[in-house]
Amino acid sequence: MKLSKLLLLAAAFTVCISLTAQASNKVIQNKGSDTLVNVAQAWAEEYRKINPEVSVAVTGGGSGTGIAALINGTVDLANASRKIKRKEIKQAKNNGQNPMEHIVGYDALAVFVHPDNPLNSISIDKLAGIYGEDGGITKWNQLGVEVPGCANQEIIRISRQNNSGTYAYFRKAVLKRKDFKSGSRDMHGSKDVVDIVEKTPCTIGYSGLAYATDHVKMECISNKEGGDCVSPSVETASNNSYPIARPLFMYTNGEPAGDVKIYLDWILSDEGQCIILKKGYAPVRAVTCK
Repeated sequence: MKLSKLLLLAAAFTVCISLTAQASNKVIQNKGSDTLVNVAQAWAEEYRKINPEVSVAVTGGGSGTGIAALINGTVDLANASRKIKRKEIKQAKNNGQNPMEHIVGYDALAVFVHPDNPLNSISIDKLAGIYGEDGGITKWNQLGVEVPGCANQEIIRISRQNNSGTYAYFRKAVLKRKDFKSGSRDMHGSKDVVDIVEKTPCTIGYSGLAYATDHVKMECISNKEGGDCVSPSVETASNNSYPIARPLFMYTNGEPAGDVKIYLDWILSDEGQCIILKKGYAPVRAVTCK
């Protein structure tokens, strides 16, 4: 009986130590942009190796979801592929939060078509003609091409849901804040856009450069009709020569402190920036990576 009691006490003590160790681990909540979710997960996994006492819990859901969580005070880092809106800043401050912006990388917002599509370049105006509510471009032959396997040459527009920072940035940079034309297929995530364009000849879609594959074609983009076009790449995103390059953000509540500051500083270090480069985005500055 004495031995049994001793064994039970020892087991209880072990469980207590284990629970205490788990409770001592700190968790940084990181939520938001689907454009950034893959690199955010890569950062979190690598950081756990460096600092196992701190866990980073990463979830996507879109830039709007991350910013809403910041406004509500339920997240430490909100990922966004667009700038926070004035009304969101006001909502945050009314809720006792003080959003602070940190640029963690750059992205070229790529325009994808099916590999059989003969179109190689397109202007911002023509993109607006395809996607904008007042745009009159509905068929591929209006752009001077015939797409094999595309019935009636009807353009199928692939877009993102309206809580997406990619959606908001495209609306601002391409549509000049006008509304989207109704009838597009609105995807939840960046990868979903590329997947459907790969499988459907008539489609056109937009998504982050890092989601490009060998099974879709990226368009060369010009600022105006007849102007020189620039292809999306890490280099053209870095030097801002690509017409629809954009910064990628993390937002904190006020100046970051403690574990959040240490983590954010690491993201902006050469080690963290080499990870974002490896994932297909442009770092905030030139870095030398192994």
